[in-house]
Amino acid sequence: MSNIIVLGAGMVGSAIAIDLAKNHTVTVTDFNQNTLDKIKAKCETLNTKLLDVTDKITLQKTIAPFDLVICAVPGFLGFETLKTIILAKKNVIDISFFPENSLDLDKLAKENNVTAIVDCGVAPGMGNFILGYYNEKLKLTDFDCLVGGLPKTKKWPFNYKAPFSPIDVIEEYTRPARYIENGKLVIREALTDCEYVEFENVGTLESFNSDGLRSIIHTMPHIPNMKEKTLRYPGHVEYIKVLKESGFFSEEKIIVNETDISPLDFTSKILFNEWKLEEGEEEMTVMKVTVIGENSNGKKEKITYNLYDEYCKETNTSSMARSTGYTATAAANLFLSGLFNEKGVFPPELIGKHKRCFNYIIDYLKDRNVIYKKTVKIIN
Repeated sequence: MSNIIVLGAGMVGSAIAIDLAKNHTVTVTDFNQNTLDKIKAKCETLNTKLLDVTDKITLQKTIAPFDLVICAVPGFLGFETLKTIILAKKNVIDISFFPENSLDLDKLAKENNVTAIVDCGVAPGMGNFILGYYNEKLKLTDFDCLVGGLPKTKKWPFNYKAPFSPIDVIEEYTRPARYIENGKLVIREALTDCEYVEFENVGTLESFNSDGLRSIIHTMPHIPNMKEKTLRYPGHVEYIKVLKESGFFSEEKIIVNETDISPLDFTSKILFNEWKLEEGEEEMTVMKVTVIGENSNGKKEKITYNLYDEYCKETNTSSMARSTGYTATAAANLFLSGLFNEKGVFPPELIGKHKRCFNYIIDYLKDRNVIYKKTVKIIN
């Protein structure tokens, strides 16, 4: 049994803390006392602590006694929080979706004898684990990931609910999307190249460019075609584009009734209520990861992993929290069991390349009924 601290008690952070509390002593922190009271009511064995992670001295003092840190803070806080944890010489599992390149902290992590497993959610996360595993087995030519979290009940106009902060979702809609085509880096605006895709159990969804490749642009430069796209219900993109083109996502402040406010702050506040996933509201996670490559017999294989996951009524846990959070707790237990202990910053593809690590993650998720269905097809 290890002593673990989870930074952030939001929807995903709370799922992580509760899952880890089954086998470990867990303390969960947040800057909001009401949020901590809610998670304590769900799981009495958890310890809770009020903490502002931007206070770096207090953060380092707080995490000092713990065996492992889980960083589940919002994306805009992620990079600096991760850096502070590494400087405190603490091993860490990170799921904060920050825009900076986590590999920039690799040298610092090695210098401080730290293992930092980053981007450890559903996407980025599981797609990376799968890619890393098959990169060892095949001469890969293609990687494709389609992923989205969606409400079961559509509500006009957006037909969307956010399992995390709206400002992190808006980041997906504004950050330029990078993908690899014919060995070259291509940068496109987010929300472009929309396509309709059919999914079992769901029907037709709309896919669009988003900046999801992240670390694999640097760690897998030999793969000539790599792309990730986000999934939403048809029509969602058009409404988001209207907001984007009209300036609602601008960070440049404007004066309204003698008050300075950025359109982005205003929009986030409005969308927080519009997109808020209510307690007990049913939603789902849809994901399709495809890799194509040549096997040792010279045959071209197409391997697909499909995930369809729903809100769990039994544990009152959202699907996005399950599929994201349990990937992180799988990585935490993988590390604590001694299966992976290299020092530095490691995105999941650098861990998935080890067969026993990949199988551990898949089996851990399966035990929690987060099941990736695999199909293999020879295409020549």
